[in-house]
Amino acid sequence: MPTAIEINLRVPDISIPAGDGPARRIANSDTRFLKMIDVPSLPKVGDQLELSTAAGVFHAVVKRLDWSDEKNHFVVACQYARRSMSAEEYASLCADSDWTAKPLLS
Repeated sequence: MPTAIEINLRVPDISIPAGDGPARRIANSDTRFLKMIDVPSLPKVGDQLELSTAAGVFHAVVKRLDWSDEKNHFVVACQYARRSMSAEEYASLCADSDWTAKPLLS
C-alpha cells in the first residue's frame, strides 16, 4: 500500500552565467521546495529518492524523516544529491506546479 509523504527539498545555490559580467547567484539556503509524493515504503536516512519535474528526473538524499501531527503525514527532509544544480534544472523545478517554494522563517 503506497504511503503519501511530503518532500522538503534543499537545493544548492545556483550560479547563472552572465554574457560579459559576473555570474548572478541565487542563494537557496533559506528556501525549501515542497511536494507530496506516494512511495511504496518509507525511506530511511541516507536513501536516495528519485524525484521529478515536468522536465525530467533528479535524485535527492534523505536527511531526516519526521511525522507531522499537524499535517497528518510524514515529512521527509532531502538534499539535492549532486553538489551543484544547473540553471535549467533549477528553472524547471521553480516552474513545475507540483513543487512549491517555501521561504524559511527567520
